[in-house]
Amino acid sequence: MNELLAIVRIRGRVNIRKEVEATLGMLRLHRINHCVLVPETPDYLGMIQKSKNWITWGKVDKKTIVELFKKRGMVTGGKKLDENNMKETTKYNVLETLVDDLIKGKIKFKDFPDLKPVFRLSPPRKGYRATRLPYPKGDLGDRKEKITELLERMV
Repeated sequence: MNELLAIVRIRGRVNIRKEVEATLGMLRLHRINHCVLVPETPDYLGMIQKSKNWITWGKVDKKTIVELFKKRGMVTGGKKLDENNMKETTKYNVLETLVDDLIKGKIKFKDFPDLKPVFRLSPPRKGYRATRLPYPKGDLGDRKEKITELLERMV
């Protein structure tokens, strides 16, 4: 079974090199507190290493992905993803089966052009610790499975 990584942009645009900004654009992380789900492939891991001073990431479980879709999933037109537009936007009736197929790699976000691949999150409750220090002391870098704690505070 493939692993999905949740990537959250922590820092803004000041003093950023052009190639790093381009990499963040390819990851669709244009603003602070935006989150994307990507498969754990060498291509994405290289992009993560290039922009590691602006993001935090980690492996995310199915329960957290379902919560992200329920609370922050969006479709085109600025509408929330719900049961009414789920069948129209995707071919799935149940959100859990969509998430299962996404984790297994059977489908990708580009298969559903009306489904937004970016989750716009709130700043975390009780704030960030430090946006310039790596994870154990601050918020940047690889959190492994601890990313779910941050996402729960942001959803």
